[in-house]
Parts: sequence; C-alpha cells; structure tokens
Amino acid sequence: MKPNDELDPSRRPEERTFELSLRPKRLEEFIGQDQLKQNLRVFLQAALQRGEPLDHLLLYGPPGLGKTTLAHIVALEMGATIHVTSGPAIERPGDLVGILTNLDPHAVLFIDEIHRLSRPVEEILYPAMEDGKVDIMIGKGPAARSIRLDVPAFTVVGATTRQGLLTGPLRDRFGIVTHFQFYGAPELLEIIRRSSSILGYRVDPEGAEEIAKRSRGTPRIANRLLRRVRDFAQVAGLESITKSIADTALDALEVDDLGLDRVDRSLLLAIIEKFGGGPVGLDTLAASTGEDAGTIEDVCEPYLLQQGLIQRTARGRCATARAYAHLGKPRPATDGTLPLD
Repeated sequence: MKPNDELDPSRRPEERTFELSLRPKRLEEFIGQDQLKQNLRVFLQAALQRGEPLDHLLLYGPPGLGKTTLAHIVALEMGATIHVTSGPAIERPGDLVGILTNLDPHAVLFIDEIHRLSRPVEEILYPAMEDGKVDIMIGKGPAARSIRLDVPAFTVVGATTRQGLLTGPLRDRFGIVTHFQFYGAPELLEIIRRSSSILGYRVDPEGAEEIAKRSRGTPRIANRLLRRVRDFAQVAGLESITKSIADTALDALEVDDLGLDRVDRSLLLAIIEKFGGGPVGLDTLAASTGEDAGTIEDVCEPYLLQQGLIQRTARGRCATARAYAHLGKPRPATDGTLPLD
C-alpha cells in the first residue's frame, strides 16, 4: 500500500474508519497486561458457562493503558451490548435510573471516571449492582412514596485513574478489581508493529524502537506518536518509518529520549529552578507552571515517579539526581531534603 492510499477520497468511509481504528476487538488481540488477561479469561469463561453476566469489574491505573478498550472487549466476549457513559455525565439520580431501566439483559454498563459519581447517584447504583433493584421517589411531601423497580442482570465496568477516590461502599461492590501497569518496551514494539500494519505504513525495527522508547510506557501515546511520525514520513516521501525520520518527527514534537514532553520538563525545571529542587506542594507547582493540579497528579506524575525523576514526600515534590542529570542541571549541595541518590 502506498503511503497516501488511505487519504484517497474514492475509498469508502467505512474502510478508512476500520483501518484507522487501532483498538483490539478480542482478548487474544489485546497486547500486554498478561496476568490481568489470564485472570479475566477465566472469569469470562466461567460466567459464560453459567449463563450469567460477568461480575462487576473495576479497572484502575494511569490513563491510556487500555481500560476503555478492555471494557468493550468484555462486552464482545460476553456477547452483550455495551452502554458507555462517565461519572460527570450522570448528574442526577434520575439519569442513572433511566439508563438502568433501559439496559438489555446481561448488558455491560461502562462508567468512565467512576470516582466522579455524586453520592446521590451512587445510592441508586448500590441496590442495582447487588440486588437488581432501583428505588425511586414519586411525588413530594406527605404524598411522596418509594417505588422499587426491577432492572435486568447486568455488569458494571468502572474505570478510574484514582482508585482511592472511590467511596468504600462503591469499591466493595466490585467483585473483580484489576490494576493496569505501564507497558514494557517489547509490548510497545508489538503494539506499534500491529498498529502500523493496520494503518498500512511500514515501520523499520529501529524506527519502531525509537517510537517505543519515547512512548512513556503507554499504548495510547505510542499510537499517537506513530500517527504523527507517519505524517512526517509521508510528507518526506518515505515508503517506511525509519529511525532517522522518527528522530526528526519526535524532536519536532518536543518528545525527548525518555518520553518527556514540554509539560514534563517544565514541571521538573520549575522544581529545580524556582524551588531549589523541592520540596514543593502540588498546588504551588500547578500555580507556578500554569498546569491543572489534577493533570499533574494523574497524567504527569505517575511516569515521572516511575522513571525516578521526582520523589513525593510529606512536604511535597522533590527532583532527584536523575532529573538533574537528564536536564543537564548542576546539582546543589543537599540539605537533607533533596534526594540526590
């Protein structure tokens, strides 16, 4: 396939949509998270043998690791319909009642950002998850009365980046709790090769390695970088993605050898240059960089911590010796608060 074939306007939209969808459809196509997949395969097979819906499933971990994809895979493996919503989208208890009473039997209800459900909405969800019932109030004042409605057996699949923000009663109602880990280089290489074949653009082993190295252990980022590097290669008239064009594209995108982008580096530089290496509180760091505190905590920090570039202490965030070395900054004499080792 030529590099510009997918841009051909004569091709049918459904063909282009299929090729541009990089999400795996089946559990055997899902790359990485081996222990999670192994356990989930057992749970799915057991539920199918009993003719029951899968037990309620909680997926937690950093963004971009495949939680949404796995929710759709669960529905497909169970032969069930899936209804997709999110915690912030369900504002009132009545919204959730409408969703629950219209579910098909054995359906999957996927709730992204489930930790952002309001308490009144959670109170409606509890009996639905446990007993297949929802309680609604009819009327107001002395004439008000409660009606209990039946809902079909279903599976809640909740996704969150912050399991600790779930209330205890809600967390306890999930029979299966799984944690997503960052991906290793071999898994990312396999994902990049699979995605490049779907996109119809060849990638050299060295080019794939360069993209994987800068993908910060996250498939979503790997696929995004692959698309952008493909753009550079296509405009340059190359038939495949080489290491040279990958270097050129990723440098232009300001993604360095560790996978840090401009925001990551600005956080580290703020800690080092404005606060003497730390410690510095999250809100202060957010105000000094102009970034949202939630974005720093959920998106940036997990990878920076994994790479040993920052350290979280009771007094705040500190830059480590590796952060100084990566940014080429001289290390100050430590006063006991700066983790130089």
